[in-house]
Amino acid sequence: MAALSFVLALYLRLGDALWIQGSSYLIEGMVVFAAIAGVVFLRTGVYRGVWRYASLPDLFTLARAATVTVLIFLPIIFLVSRAEDYPRSAIIINWFTLMALTGGPRLIYRIVKDGGLGHVLERTNPDAIPVALVGADDEAEQFTRAMTRDCDAPYAVVGMIDPSGRRTGQHIRGVLVHDGSNGLDPALEAIRRRGPRPHRLVLTSDNNKPERVREALKAVEHHGMALSRVGRITDFADSNAASEEIRPVAVEDLLGRAQTAVDRDSIARLVAGRRILVTGAGGTIGGELVRQIAALDPSHITLVELSEVALYEIDMEMAREFPGISRRAMLRDVRDRNRLDRAFDQERPEIVFHAAALKHVPLAESNPNECVLTNVGGTMNVADACGRAGVSSMVLISTDKAVNPSSVMGATKRIAELYVQSLGQTGKGTRFATVRFGNVLGSTGSVVPLFQKQLATGGPLTVTHADMTRFMMTVREAVELVLQASALEGSSGSLFVLEMGEPVRIQDLARQMIRLAGKVPDDEIAVVFTGMRPGEKMHEELIYDDETLAGTAREGINVASGRVVVPDDVTALLGALVDYARAGEAEATPGLIRSIVPEFHAPGDNAETGRA
Repeated sequence: MAALSFVLALYLRLGDALWIQGSSYLIEGMVVFAAIAGVVFLRTGVYRGVWRYASLPDLFTLARAATVTVLIFLPIIFLVSRAEDYPRSAIIINWFTLMALTGGPRLIYRIVKDGGLGHVLERTNPDAIPVALVGADDEAEQFTRAMTRDCDAPYAVVGMIDPSGRRTGQHIRGVLVHDGSNGLDPALEAIRRRGPRPHRLVLTSDNNKPERVREALKAVEHHGMALSRVGRITDFADSNAASEEIRPVAVEDLLGRAQTAVDRDSIARLVAGRRILVTGAGGTIGGELVRQIAALDPSHITLVELSEVALYEIDMEMAREFPGISRRAMLRDVRDRNRLDRAFDQERPEIVFHAAALKHVPLAESNPNECVLTNVGGTMNVADACGRAGVSSMVLISTDKAVNPSSVMGATKRIAELYVQSLGQTGKGTRFATVRFGNVLGSTGSVVPLFQKQLATGGPLTVTHADMTRFMMTVREAVELVLQASALEGSSGSLFVLEMGEPVRIQDLARQMIRLAGKVPDDEIAVVFTGMRPGEKMHEELIYDDETLAGTAREGINVASGRVVVPDDVTALLGALVDYARAGEAEATPGLIRSIVPEFHAPGDNAETGRA
């Protein structure tokens, strides 16, 4: 382009006389001018600009390079030939032709990609907070563009880090891309040396993966920075605002695996046009089930919940978010068999999701009979009501604490599993299924809300044991996979086990949450170990030793096969257990549970401290 600009400038000045008047210096001048331009372009960074993101800063770089090229060329041509035949005005014209031929293609390419030049005139805020972006992609360019076009923008991008290293040394909207393939620390140090020092590290969506978040947390702690992410489009009602905002990194982003994709079409076929009933509809899992089911256009949804406040909140949310969905909110206790049967008669559900349960381990240890009456008796009542009402399918929500349980809560959930499996052995009527998975991030009574409350009060964060681990999953992913498992074909009584990835050490989760809050663990916020509570296990498991896992048609969902459950034996034992619990015989409860679940080994038989 530089060589062509030299010829074009002469032609604009001389016209057709160029071929006669300029024949003595045309080739030599073209070669010299192109050589000078090549060296200058290399030194000024013209070649490092990414055409896809060409902007006003790139044009400034081109203008500077063109000026330097012309200023160097002018004395050289005088020294060589005293420019006797070279028109003096041609050198000025050459500046414009060089700019047109180098800048024009960049702008045309950008116009084609963006459909206009709406963002050419960009401004910066001198008081903007300097930030470094992890990412050299479309999202990074959009964020930088948004910050440079508004004179009141709160942030200024002073450096980009490309974890792949492919765009190292290039410029996007005038911002240098640094090599992040060897980690974030060297790149952040290079950005700091160039100045100004970034106060915040911002992750783009493609780099908001768990492993990258953990690496970024260590880097910001070392460099004294805050950590954020570029706002996702789904965070905003106005999609254009996403590129202009940054958001805190969510706790869910710390999970050590990608979330599993589901077949939404098969889930929609399961739910659409059907009458659905959800027990525990005001809880974390039950509430998310209600939301996701409502989005799939059921003909009617029944919300069954014991807590008046929880039922009111989910009912109001349904009225606000899904006003067109037919629904009924019913205050019911799953332990009340007669009232539950009447609810089934009135609502005529086709599919039932049973999420109602007592799940707080220490409270269940001190109130074992209440746990039995809800988790065992309540499940029996719901399952029996499904059979009597001709429900097409019932799905029990279970937990990893049901495997080799050390708590009353886990043991009662295992008994609930056995009962639902036993009903599935009959081979007729309702299709029964169980879905087992680990802890849900942010669920009521779980560790994440506890840590958040402790952070809000300045700490400390309490962890029962330094080595304790748990399987973690987001509530959205858990419910999506529950619905996916429900849509899978299989025999009645199937026990589905969700893939949970590697367990998370609770101590690490606590420290990462402290860093996400912009604090330094053990310095500004302490982590205190309080000792294991009654019924707690050091490490949870997803399957028994005698259970084998087999894959299903959907990734992330396995089916477990274990010991054969005899319906009559289970029903008789469970009936006796519920009768003892109803009579308040707390001393006999652990022994009866162990007769049904031999793997149950509690630290001791805990006496019930309170009764309903």
